[in-house]
Amino acid sequence: MSALVHRVRRGLAWSSASNLLLRVGSLAVGIVLARLLAPDQFGVYAVALTVQSILMTLADPGLTALLIRSEEHARLAPTTATIGMLCGAGLAAIMAAASPLIASVMGAPSAAPIIALLSLTLALAGAGVVPLATLQRSFAQQKVFAASAADFAVSTAATLLLVLGGAGPIALAVGRVLGQTVSTSLQFVLAKERPAFGWDRRQLGLLVSFGAPLAGANLVSWIVINLDNVVIARMLGPTALGFYVLAFNIASWPMNALGQAVRAVALPGFAQSEDAPRALREAVALTWAGAAGAGALLAALAVPLIAVVYGDVWLPAAPVLAALAVFGAMRAVFDLFAGYLMARGRSGSVLAVQVVWGVVLVPALVVGIRLSGVAGAGWAHVIVGAAVLGAYGVVLRGARVGQMLGTSVYPSLVGLAAGAAAFGASAVLPGSIARLVGGGAAGLIVLGAALWPWAASRLRTGAALSPAKREEPLVEEKP
Repeated sequence: MSALVHRVRRGLAWSSASNLLLRVGSLAVGIVLARLLAPDQFGVYAVALTVQSILMTLADPGLTALLIRSEEHARLAPTTATIGMLCGAGLAAIMAAASPLIASVMGAPSAAPIIALLSLTLALAGAGVVPLATLQRSFAQQKVFAASAADFAVSTAATLLLVLGGAGPIALAVGRVLGQTVSTSLQFVLAKERPAFGWDRRQLGLLVSFGAPLAGANLVSWIVINLDNVVIARMLGPTALGFYVLAFNIASWPMNALGQAVRAVALPGFAQSEDAPRALREAVALTWAGAAGAGALLAALAVPLIAVVYGDVWLPAAPVLAALAVFGAMRAVFDLFAGYLMARGRSGSVLAVQVVWGVVLVPALVVGIRLSGVAGAGWAHVIVGAAVLGAYGVVLRGARVGQMLGTSVYPSLVGLAAGAAAFGASAVLPGSIARLVGGGAAGLIVLGAALWPWAASRLRTGAALSPAKREEPLVEEKP
């Protein structure tokens, strides 16, 4: 086994385990907070988090990805650290100063102090670009997990204590800032890096040529993912946004755990692989198998899941969850496509796809909300996702997209069968708990029986991200 394959597998194992543990923990905390906060309070925090999430992409304008794939990591690090610090601090100042205006425009004036407080996370994220890239470049996912676990522990403890003390939605912002502070500090310690800033004008060309398109792509991507929040807040108000965000978070449980586990090793793995197109095809097949099954079960069991876990007061989120579960499965694969393009130096292609995504999504969201309310926004994502898949098919030259689609047919059919089994079993059982447990068991049995032999066979013949012998010459790709 080559050294790269061993490092990728070890990193993937750590990444998968850490994401699973952290997602389970986040799920538990989310359940508690949903019971403690009303939908309108959760919606106010969601408005602030939307703004922070969009601007967070600019705190790292492609710098981490550049350091991960570059062979001149040490030489680029000081200038990269300076740019990251300046971007993060500058955006934090802008976000804090504009918080009253932003909150008013989004229809939630009470979110202004939360937006201002969350701006501190932008400065912290910008300062941690270099140590995070160092850890990911070396596949040190156990250290990334340690920093993330410390972040989770601190932010959760602070948030719950403040909420129980009656602080309201600002408690979530305080917890987020404290957790980010601990995480960034630990990244420096674990990467054995000290804050070191420098400036080399000769490196600016490389940083701008790669980082600018990627920063634009990341910004457009986050706008795309969070644009629905803005539109819903303006058209339907914070309460409807609270239902939508809860459904979006549930739909992201398995997808984020799966997507982040793969994404953590995908960029360095694709960058160092001798046959990246083949590695992409294997990774997509296995990722879609897990995502399609999870999405189908979430969609089929949306009503009993929300009733049991969050309570009947949150049931208006069920129709939204059914749609977003499908979209979440698609996102897991889209993240892989973006990671592959970044690893091949094609940040401009990532930007082009994200722009197409954003342009198509805007009218789709408005039409969907007018036709079906908050659930219409979820189905708008699904419909637009088909257009995004087509856009990726155009830019992924040399990766045999048709072959990817062919290998995805079987797991897609299995996912549909599992969803049908879960829905059918749930429909004949009495009570929400019985419907959730019985339907979930039926769906998992179908998934396990049909997918396990298929996945085991693919893993035996070639692991995803493996630098196997090339089966075809690589098509030359423009940077």
